[in-house]
Amino acid sequence: MRIYILIIVLAISLNSCTEKRKEQTKPNIIYVLADDLGYGDISIFNKNGKIKTPNIDRMAAEGIRFTDAHTSSAVCTPTRYGIITGRYNWRSTLKSGVLTGNSKALIATKRKTVASLLKQFNYTTAFIGKWHLGWDWAMKNPEEHLGTGWNPADFDNIDFSKPVKNGPKDLGFDYSYGHSGSLDMAPYVYVENGMPTEIPDTTSVNKDQYSWWRKGPTSSDFIHEDVTPNFFRKSIEYIKEKSKEENPFFMYLALPSPHTPILPTKEWQGKSGLNPYGDFIMMVDNYIGQLEKVIQEAGIEKNTIVIFTSDNGCSPEANFELMKQKGHHPSYIYRGHKADIFEGGHKVPFIVKWPAKIDQGMVSDEIICTTDLMATCADIVGYSLSDDEGEDSYSLLPLFEQAKPDTPLREATVHHSINGDFAIRKGDWKLIMCPGSGGWSFPSPNKDQGVIESLPPIQLYNLKNDPGETTNLQATNTEVVEELKSLLIKYIVDGRSTPGVPQKNDSINFEWKQIKFINQ
Repeated sequence: MRIYILIIVLAISLNSCTEKRKEQTKPNIIYVLADDLGYGDISIFNKNGKIKTPNIDRMAAEGIRFTDAHTSSAVCTPTRYGIITGRYNWRSTLKSGVLTGNSKALIATKRKTVASLLKQFNYTTAFIGKWHLGWDWAMKNPEEHLGTGWNPADFDNIDFSKPVKNGPKDLGFDYSYGHSGSLDMAPYVYVENGMPTEIPDTTSVNKDQYSWWRKGPTSSDFIHEDVTPNFFRKSIEYIKEKSKEENPFFMYLALPSPHTPILPTKEWQGKSGLNPYGDFIMMVDNYIGQLEKVIQEAGIEKNTIVIFTSDNGCSPEANFELMKQKGHHPSYIYRGHKADIFEGGHKVPFIVKWPAKIDQGMVSDEIICTTDLMATCADIVGYSLSDDEGEDSYSLLPLFEQAKPDTPLREATVHHSINGDFAIRKGDWKLIMCPGSGGWSFPSPNKDQGVIESLPPIQLYNLKNDPGETTNLQATNTEVVEELKSLLIKYIVDGRSTPGVPQKNDSINFEWKQIKFINQ
């Protein structure tokens, strides 16, 4: 009898060990999101670029580089929403623009995120960096509302001695450390695991050309020049710690750079030969090299996925004209920049390294989107997304094995500008549902009304023949216009762009301006 029991115990123990080994076969996943980094700012994507990025280039050479990757929006908050949820941002209540440093939480805690999905499969999860998706600050007087977040007085009612609610830890992140908005948006306070690390005791502001930030409350441990280095230090510590544990980990490192304030540390100032923006990118590249080195030294490189991309195109704050004079084009050959519906607004560098699965030196011309992380992670762990999860997310896993598939990964991809204007891309064709840039570049709907009124209401480009979007073909290709417009309307009405049961877009209490073309 004792022998029989012993055999059972040994069998259970052996099975348990086998299960642990199975768990360990799941890859670690590190997602590094740069902020306002242009497609042409990484030298492997721009053969004529003037900024040296040897570490990011090496990462691309050791993995797969995507030449036609896009963010779901041309600005910060909306893209971050899509990365975390696998859902287009305009399905949320945010139909245009971005949040500020004191905005309420945008993502409902009941919605599944990449982090909460991976937690189901024994991943430890971490967010480090710029959140910019809103969380609910504690208030001194709950009866009073906070301001919009653009003025110093808008933060007077925040109680920094109490925890925030509906932040990263409520959306599946075991560990979180970061700040609420962009690095030029107050309040300048680190929040760790839902609790401000220090109560702000000063008010800071900077107005230099490149390194400006808005006036607002600042904690003594929040030093603008050190924020990017600090996030890398935290990330390196996290990798070292978690590499010793049995369970795989997911780390979302959301950098505040090279967004304003543009703050290269002293050792990098002047290194690019361009301007502080170029120096800042070189600094980030160096830190990426340090991150990669730590992964190698921890012995986890083979089965660790590292994804590097940007949240939208380069901002005009980088000084396009000066860099152009020196031969550098942040948007490469593409029209526009951050905020725009043109390619420069949302076409970004995208690199994935995974030595266990991805061959070195792969290049894919497939159209992909930053919303695709959700379905990719689900595919990796063998999870089937429900109809109300990742409604606009496609798994990239097949492309890691076959960079040039026989059929397109996505039926079509929707783009979105800061003003809430839409475009849809299918194959070589791109239909833009507005005149002008839909953002900040010329012709801008906010600055160039006279020109805008003289243009056709829609634009159609063949990006294979005209990657710079110079010749509007809408008048001579009416069938293509109608096909893409109908598909865009279907995606909007169905609440999804992936196959599945139709879903509802989040309700709003104001007119969604783009709804106008649905009934035309």
